[in-house]
Amino acid sequence: MVILLVACGNGGSSPSNAHATKAAASKQVYIYPQTTVSDIKTFDPALSTDYNSIVAIDMVFTGLVQLDDNLNVRPQLADSWQVGPDGLTWTFRLKQNLKFSDGTPLTSKDVAYSIDRALQPAVKSQTAPIYLALLKDSDKLNAGKIPTIINDSILTPDDNTVVIKTNKKASYFLDALTYSCSYIVEKSLIDKYSNQNFTDHLTEGGGDGPFKVASYNHSSQIVFVPNPNYYGHRPQLQKVIMPFYKEVATAYQAYQADQVSATGTYGFPTTYLPQARQRTAEFHLAPQLNINYYAMNYLVKPFDNIHIRQAFALAVNKDAIVHAIWKDLYIPTNHIVPQGMPGYNPNLTGPDGTKSISGNPTKAKALFQQGLQEEGWTSVAQMPTIKLTYVTGVSETANEVTTIIQMWQGVLGVTVRPDATNFNRELDEIFSNKLQFWLIAWIADYPDAQDWLTLQFDKGVPNNNMNYGQNNTSDAAQQQTIQQQLEAADVNPDQNTRLQQYNQAEQQLVNDVAWMPIEQVRVPNLLKPCVKGVVFNASGVTPPDDWGNVYISTDTPCSNPT
Repeated sequence: MVILLVACGNGGSSPSNAHATKAAASKQVYIYPQTTVSDIKTFDPALSTDYNSIVAIDMVFTGLVQLDDNLNVRPQLADSWQVGPDGLTWTFRLKQNLKFSDGTPLTSKDVAYSIDRALQPAVKSQTAPIYLALLKDSDKLNAGKIPTIINDSILTPDDNTVVIKTNKKASYFLDALTYSCSYIVEKSLIDKYSNQNFTDHLTEGGGDGPFKVASYNHSSQIVFVPNPNYYGHRPQLQKVIMPFYKEVATAYQAYQADQVSATGTYGFPTTYLPQARQRTAEFHLAPQLNINYYAMNYLVKPFDNIHIRQAFALAVNKDAIVHAIWKDLYIPTNHIVPQGMPGYNPNLTGPDGTKSISGNPTKAKALFQQGLQEEGWTSVAQMPTIKLTYVTGVSETANEVTTIIQMWQGVLGVTVRPDATNFNRELDEIFSNKLQFWLIAWIADYPDAQDWLTLQFDKGVPNNNMNYGQNNTSDAAQQQTIQQQLEAADVNPDQNTRLQQYNQAEQQLVNDVAWMPIEQVRVPNLLKPCVKGVVFNASGVTPPDDWGNVYISTDTPCSNPT
């Protein structure tokens, strides 16, 4: 299935670009801000869990296959592939004469090493056990029960051939293989500097993508230059700079001052929308497969009670939040699987059995009182303290948290304490299961409902930090039944019935408040008119081969008119 979610406006290459005059090599510099961070969390493909890190990683590293702008799987290091009659054996033929950025030949052994490394317990990847779970014996390797899956489920019969054996038939195998934990890294650089430190030495090599690292200052920016050994369409840009900005508003001000080429990874504050929309040659609105949601830890009171969870969900007027705070830029939603995805269910309802996105205060109050009685509490005052953790850097997010806390207070009489933190700390605490209640977002890794459902809520998956189905609540058995339904849908070869299974499971997940979705994101961006060939796609990440189409033109200005 094809997802046609590219930028509105003229964000991508257009016929007029073909006639634009390319600026001199010294002017081929693109400055793209990384916002809401003071540094990326990791440069190691095996450890990536967040959007900002992946934006940088995809500049330097690639895998066997990756997604294009329409989120279709395309060959990358692989030239072709085929699946055997058993449906479990995948054979990949590599492109000829592949090299790392330092000129070292890249062969099938490097592919095997990189995938095996991502699953090694010592690397402590939180993503490899998820996205590489289909590889035979990957669970045994990650648990330390076997030393390697090389010559087991990953074979290298010659330098240009990789054979991967899976543990079950799954239509999403190639999609899962596009995630960065499958990207290829250079063993010699890791051997020289260790798993922990090799990413501080990427100026020496290590990557195989369109760019290599020229410099990396952890407190200010990353500078990329073209990889002379890149196998694909080589970049026309001579330098890409990614400065770090903790606040999206600061990046917007830098754009106004002509210090950056675009407003960056998370767009800009809605305060500037009217002004930005007037810049028709610069404004781009990119719809994304991206859901902002609140998550509750089922192991921590009061969220081990389904009726209290439902009360919190139904006390929120999502439509009012999106209108007042996000200026109708976002789409209020009850959905886990976003609009535009295969498996999107237009008939899905909220926990009250309606499609309303305005909340249901009456139902919320009744459910809340029921929950209090079940817990043996006679008043709200007996409830434990509730702390809601969220990331600073976006003023609208802080305003949303304040507004939603007021809604809970007004409808339920509950006091919720806001806990503002930085992005990297929140990720650490989510994955170490330290949080009670938090706000976060999920962006599609690939266009399959499995990425939104099984990867989030199945038994033992690292993303199941809510502990759905892995708790002692009164409805835990029902949750476990849903997990089994998701696993059955994953391997269903009939796409129509498979999507129906996901739809049914998603409805129950929404009823259980496995997530409390609030809005589907659309990211506004400003891009200098002189930058040609950029496409703002639904994933928010530029595919490697796209960079060959991006350049700076002399026909349109790179600065604001004075």
